[in-house]
Order: sequence, then C-alpha cells, then structure tokens
Amino acid sequence: MTVSAQIGAGAPAGAATAICNRFCDARDPGLSTGDRKPVTSTLFGRTFTLHFDDADAMGWASVEGGTGGDEVWLDRSFDGGRTWTAGSRLGDTSVPAGSTGWRTLMYNVDDWNGLGVGALRACGKAGDRADIACTQWARTTWNAADRRRAAATALMMSYDRGTKLFGGNGWWTSANALTAIIDDIRDTGMSSYSYAVSQTYNAQLGAQEGNFTNNYLDDTGWWGLAWVDAYDLTGDSRYLNTARADADHMQAYWDGTCGGGVWWSESRGYKNAITNELFLQLNAALHNRIGGDSVYLGRAQSEWNWFRNSGMINGSHLVNDGLTGSCANNGQQTWTYNQGVVLGGLTELNRATGDASLLSTARTLAGASTVALSSGGVLREPGEGDSCTGDGPSFKGAYVRGLGRLNSQLSDHPYAGVLTTWANSAYAHDRNALDQYGPHWAGGAGTSDYGCQHSALDLLNAAD
Repeated sequence: MTVSAQIGAGAPAGAATAICNRFCDARDPGLSTGDRKPVTSTLFGRTFTLHFDDADAMGWASVEGGTGGDEVWLDRSFDGGRTWTAGSRLGDTSVPAGSTGWRTLMYNVDDWNGLGVGALRACGKAGDRADIACTQWARTTWNAADRRRAAATALMMSYDRGTKLFGGNGWWTSANALTAIIDDIRDTGMSSYSYAVSQTYNAQLGAQEGNFTNNYLDDTGWWGLAWVDAYDLTGDSRYLNTARADADHMQAYWDGTCGGGVWWSESRGYKNAITNELFLQLNAALHNRIGGDSVYLGRAQSEWNWFRNSGMINGSHLVNDGLTGSCANNGQQTWTYNQGVVLGGLTELNRATGDASLLSTARTLAGASTVALSSGGVLREPGEGDSCTGDGPSFKGAYVRGLGRLNSQLSDHPYAGVLTTWANSAYAHDRNALDQYGPHWAGGAGTSDYGCQHSALDLLNAAD
C-alpha cells in the first residue's frame, strides 16, 4: 500500500536559514563518505534522485537523463512532509549546457540545535516546462537505525515545537503519543527525544483545569498514566505527584449511580468503560510506586469489583462502550482500546495483590479480543477508515500497549506471536519511505498522522 502524508504549502517564501550540525548546509557531496539512494522520481525522461550520507546526516539531490537548463533542488520539512519552506528550493541548481546530469550541494536533514526532526525530498523540472516532479520524503538513518527507532523518529516529526503537543493541539491523543515515545526510550535506550517529556509537562501543566485535568475524566486518566510512565523513566517525583492529582480528580467523580464507577465527564451524564479502565490502571499503578499506600490500592480494588459486575463485559468476553441510563450494557461498539486498557489495569492490580485470578481473567479477555478484532490475522479497528486524524486512530495503540504489558507479565508470553505477526504486517504493508504508518496494518489506502503513528510505535514496542 501507499501511505502519503498530507502535504501543503509551508512558511512564507524566502531563503531557508542555514543549519549547522556536524557540518553546515551547502557542503560538497564529493566529501561524503556514503551515498544511499532511498527514493527516485521521473519526469519527461529525467530521473531525480535523493542521496544520503547517513554518517553525517546530510542529503543532496541529482538529475540524470536531462539536458542543459534542467533544474534540481531539495525541499526540507520539519513536520513529516506536511509543510516546508515555500520558495526555498535548497541548493537549486541547473544542468550546465552540454551535460545530461547535475547535483545540488549537501544539506542537513535535521536541525539538532533547534530540535527539528526533519525530512528531505529531491525535486526538479525540465528547463522548458513548468511541471515539477518530487520524490517521496525520506531521511537518513540517524535515530532510525531499526524499525522501532525509525517509527519513533517519524512520530517526533509531529511534535509541535511551539505548543509542545503532538499535532499542534492534540490533548488526550498527545498523552498516548508521549507514552509511546517514553516506552520507546526505555526499551531501546535512544534518549534523543527525552526532552519531549519535560517540555510537554512544563508547557501544559497549567492548561485547561490544571495538572492535566479537564472536563473529560478519561482525558485525565490518559495523562495520569503518561506521567506514571514519565516517572518510571526519570524518577522525577513531580510526575508522580501529578499522576496522583489526576487520580484524585477522577475519584471526585466516583459515586453510587449504577452501584459505583467514575463518570465520563464532569457533567455526570454517562458511565463508560474507558474511563473506568483508566481509573483502575492508574490507581493500581500508583499503589505499585508509592510505598505504604492503601488508598490507591483500595480504589483500584473497588473499581475492579464494580467493573467486572457492571455488565459492560459481554457474553463474548468483549467490553462494550458503556452503560445505559438504566445501568445496563448499552451494546455500543467494542472499540479496541476498551479491550486493551483493562488488560493493563489487571496487570498492575496483579502486581499489587499477587491475585492470580486477575491474570486468568485478563487471559480470557485477551484471548477473545485478539481473535474477534482481527481480520485476515491482523488487528483491525471496528469501522476502521482511511484517515489518521481524530480520536479513533489512537485506539489500537492503547490496545496493543495493554496487551503487550499483559504478555510481558505472563511467564509463557502467549501473545508474543500475534504481536509479532501484526508488527511484521504493518512494517511490510503500512509504511512509507519516511517510516510513517497508516491506518491499516494489513495494508490498504490511507494517509498518515500522529494517531496512526503512535499506534504503530506502540505495536513495535510491544512486539520487538
């Protein structure tokens, strides 16, 4: 399949500011120690090629099969190819008279000093025509030496250096994307993107209702779990304190309606699965990290006792979306994230209590969802579309994260095979030259954005 990023005009026209990393922009390609050619494009018999010196993290463009006056240049993007500096045409040069080929100078892919995670593409045109051809976007192997680190780097292209959120203003989805980055740092040891943890925290701590709380209690739960993950990575107590504040905020919306449970929003109109699964996992996780705690453990145990008897787990061992006004299973969609977060919650609660029955229940739920939600042997979201924008593309990431944590805790690792199968399929069929992933892990048309990207990274984290 072909995954293409959404592309549009970039910043106002003008010359791009020169970037200096190991070397500065406009370096002679003759000094390169390597020449990898990941992508090409053709137009009117001309071939435009993108070249990389992976050791120095620089690239250049060339044209072959042309004639005097043909042009070739580079575009550079710091948001995964969605925008680039309009009119910059890095290294824009023309084929000399009497020649059939030419090349630009070398330019840096990334802006290390400015934390810009970049991509290049080669573009060109015939001298006597207005038509332009460009290659796909690609990058060097710097911070992309294997498939997991490459996916993390592609995800960081969506990290907005202004707002410190993914996609510019993603809220609970940014919590999930940041969690995927944190998990990747822990698993691979690649700490290049650890700055995102503190920058996000410092920039957004006072946003909305403060301490990463807002009107929706599930949003608060996602952020609480992200800060638990950040605490595990850094040992910084401020992250754990914020996670505690998030759990306490959610607790304020637990009441006796339907016998217990946390409301989905502060307006108290709906009790649903995801909010309560997050509450379970967050409280159990806090107990496992706070010595001498009984409060968070008690909340987690009360949550699980209520949830398992709430009716939201149906006869097929799948979790529906929530409860009706009369406190019955509403029969709404069995979204993947509703099947996954509960697995993470039961895993944490088992760590807290040693109760083996929790893992037995988790096995039953995981066994049902890995089969029921697969199509052709690969996980597929109910109603999965071709877009990677909005909330839905983040669901599968939360699912495989929970499944992976359960699999790690079980001595026989029963879901390692299925996670590997899904990861191999996504890598083979749902990825472009920039290691951006689309919505369909089995393959198919679609675009990429950070929801799909963090879900793919969550999958690779769980499988690799």
